[in-house]
Amino acid sequence: MNESKSNLKTALVFPGQGAQFIGMGKDFFENFKASALVFEEASDACKLNLKKLCFEGPIEKLTETSSLQPALVATEAAMLAALKSESMLEVSFAAGHSLGEYVALLSSGILTTEAAVRLTAARGAAMQAATPPGTGSMAAILGLNDETTIALCETATRDCIDFGRETVEAANFNAPGQVVIAGHSRAVQAAIDLTKSDTRFQKAKAIPLQVSAPFHCALMQPARDLMEPLLESAFQAARSVMQFPVLANINAQPHAHTDVWPKLLSEQITKPVLWARSMKTLRELGVERLLEIGPGKVLAGLQKRIDREVEVVNIGTVADLKSFLTGTNK
Repeated sequence: MNESKSNLKTALVFPGQGAQFIGMGKDFFENFKASALVFEEASDACKLNLKKLCFEGPIEKLTETSSLQPALVATEAAMLAALKSESMLEVSFAAGHSLGEYVALLSSGILTTEAAVRLTAARGAAMQAATPPGTGSMAAILGLNDETTIALCETATRDCIDFGRETVEAANFNAPGQVVIAGHSRAVQAAIDLTKSDTRFQKAKAIPLQVSAPFHCALMQPARDLMEPLLESAFQAARSVMQFPVLANINAQPHAHTDVWPKLLSEQITKPVLWARSMKTLRELGVERLLEIGPGKVLAGLQKRIDREVEVVNIGTVADLKSFLTGTNK
C-alpha cells in the first residue's frame, strides 16, 4: 500500500441487494484460503450451496431475496477475509447499505460469519414472505430533493385512499436527487404517474425497480416481527466489544455497543436507509477514504453524487485487492 495513503482515516462500506452478479467472489475463493473457508462456513450455516449459487447461478435463483441475502453476505465476508489476511489496515468506522449492514457488523468483530449468514438467510426469507407476490413494488425517483420526494409519496398515498390503506414511502435516501420509494404497487404507480401529471414533480424521472418485495417500508412489518427475537438471541451470544463503531442505516450515527444493535437492525427492516446522511456523518468524523468491499461499484457511484472529495477504493475482485495493496489503484 502506498505509504502516503496508509494513514488516511478509513471506513469500510458494504453494498446491499442490487450489487450481485453471477461469478461474484469466485476469484477470491480460488486465490485465498481465508475466502474459501468463509464460503464453506457460510454454506454450512444456511444449508445452501452458496459457492454454486454465486459462481454459477442461475440468476433467477440468485436474485430471490431468500437466497440472495446470505449469498451476498458470504461473498462480501470472503472478500473482507482476504483483505484482512493480506493487510494490517487500520479501520475507524464501517457502514453497510441495508443488507450490507450485517457485513459491517461482521467486520467490527461482533458477528461471526455463521451468525451473519444465518440471520440474513432468515431475514431474506421473512422479507420475501411478508407480502404476497404483486402486492408491493419499488421505484427510483431521480431529480427531486428529499423533501419533495416525501411530498410525492404523501400525495400518492392520499390519491389511493379510495383503495383502503395503501401507502408508498421513501425507502432509500441514497444520494442527492436519488431516492427509492416502496409500498403497495398501486400507490407506487400513483407516485410514478404524478411525476408526469403534477407540475410539482415533473422534474423527476421515475424508474420502476425489478424487486421481489417492497423493502424498508411498513409492508415489511411481518418480517420485522419475525426477526426481532432472532436478533435478540443472536446478539446475546455475540462478542461484547466492537473493534470500531458501525453507522446505523436508520439514524446515520455511529454505534459502538453491542446491546443497541438488535433494535437498530429490526427497525431497519421497516424504516428508510439514510445512506447519503451516513456518508456525510463519516466525513464529519474525519473519514478520508472509503473501501467498498463487495461486487460492483454501486456505493462508489453514489459517493460521486454525495461527496467527491472522499476517496473511494473498490475491492470487488482479486485484481482490485492487489492494486490496493501495492498502491497502484486509481
